[in-house]
Amino acid sequence: MTKRLLFVDDDPLVLAGLRRALHGMRQTWEMNFVDSADAALQALEKDRYDAVVSDMRMPLMDGAQLLEQVKQRYPDIVRMILSGQSSREAVYRSIAPAHQYLSKPCDPQELTARLGEAFAMRDLLANQSLKTAISRLRSIPSLPTLYDEITAALHPKSPSLDQIARIVSKDVGMAAKILQLSNSAFVGSSGRVSSLVHALSLIGTETVRTLVLSVHVFSQFEGKPQIRASLTALWEHSVAVSSLAQRIAGSGGCEKALVEQSFTAGLLHDIGKVVLLAEMPREYHEIFEAQPEASKTLERERLGCTHAEVGAYLISIWGLPSSLVHAVAFHHHPSESTETEFSCLTAVHAAEAIVSATEAHPLSHDLEVDIDTNYLDRLGLREREPIWRGLHRPAAGLTCTPPEKPPTTG
Repeated sequence: MTKRLLFVDDDPLVLAGLRRALHGMRQTWEMNFVDSADAALQALEKDRYDAVVSDMRMPLMDGAQLLEQVKQRYPDIVRMILSGQSSREAVYRSIAPAHQYLSKPCDPQELTARLGEAFAMRDLLANQSLKTAISRLRSIPSLPTLYDEITAALHPKSPSLDQIARIVSKDVGMAAKILQLSNSAFVGSSGRVSSLVHALSLIGTETVRTLVLSVHVFSQFEGKPQIRASLTALWEHSVAVSSLAQRIAGSGGCEKALVEQSFTAGLLHDIGKVVLLAEMPREYHEIFEAQPEASKTLERERLGCTHAEVGAYLISIWGLPSSLVHAVAFHHHPSESTETEFSCLTAVHAAEAIVSATEAHPLSHDLEVDIDTNYLDRLGLREREPIWRGLHRPAAGLTCTPPEKPPTTG
């Protein structure tokens, strides 16, 4: 289905440049170019759009204000800032309403890839209310103890990046937001960032302090004790999977970047469950507390999608690298991916199957997760399975550390 995009910029030369740069996408995208936020809102009232890409600095209503309006009125639209204004204040203002922040001049291939991935993951979701809820998310709730830890760690004038890295590496929500920001243009990174260590070293402690204490990008979970207990179990499961995925990648002699990527993908693999618990706690409790055989199909029957698809859509619209998106999307069924060699998906799939078999909590003890031997055969890795199982340390829990210490200055 053709996607409809709305580009907003008050500079006619920029709009003309975008038209030329994206000329080759005419068969895939139907594009409209307008010169003001007011014109954009009028266009949105008349027609349905899949994405809005706006400049930041515009008269009367700037990009952040426009996207806030879009978020409230049309929450399932993908929202992006494309701007030459790279001040931290501008980025902080755009964090809540924008899914991604790219700089001018933007590489058309980069823009096309980011939007294409977000659309592909969104099309997996059949539940419109879930699409709306996910697109409105500003942050993933953090465990109260970890939120308190990072708040305390950021109070000194010179906070320790080592300490912050250890805390973030134990928290799904914090990790996702740090990666979202590190993949924004204002940090000056060349390429997509999939390592938490790299992300934190790029952002620095002062920015993290602002995110936590001023912008409130991280949020403390304030739900019912029953839900909080489930989230605690889920966090511990995610940390255990990330630790084992890291060891699996390391055992195969993978490059450092892939080892770090496997750690990050393991931490994020069940982020969809976190979203579902936060957004629809009662309904999702009923699903995961069902008998294991029934729970295999209840997600799709009741929600129209799975937690893997929910998580993959969220991190795709937040601009995280495709390797992480694929690991989250296919961690239960890697044979459905097109990968033909070891990747962070391989590490996370194996780690998830091994860890889940040793856990009792219904939210993390997912009996449908067996190692996909057909997938391992395709990659020529079947003989590695016993080695991977021997790497599991069931008591790892929340004692994991990031793959490598980051620099001590921010």
